[in-house]
Amino acid sequence: MNSRGFTLVEVLVALAVLGLALVAAMRAGGQGTIGFAQARERMLADWVAADRLAELRAAGVWPDPGISEGEAEQGGERFRWRQKVSPTPNGDFRRAAVEVAGRDGVVLSELVGVLWRGGGR
Repeated sequence: MNSRGFTLVEVLVALAVLGLALVAAMRAGGQGTIGFAQARERMLADWVAADRLAELRAAGVWPDPGISEGEAEQGGERFRWRQKVSPTPNGDFRRAAVEVAGRDGVVLSELVGVLWRGGGR
């Protein structure tokens, strides 16, 4: 007798293979989404750090060495920044380092710049 269909075992094996492929695709898609969210958060933190350095330069004042902290919003998210201004061997320059952390406290961005006396004017 000639049979022209699939056996139950063949159908079950095909469904199992399809199920594994779908699980793998879902996992890959989920990892891509997580990676995108992390990259976005780091990019926004980079912008917060760059903004802090730009504000120091644009203020037109010679900042005293020391540490200051604050919060900033970028892209609808809140970040904590910490900046440290320190002297350099040349008295006309100061080193400014800015760290930016996300809501979980993990540092997402670090940016270092140089300020010079009269640079903002």
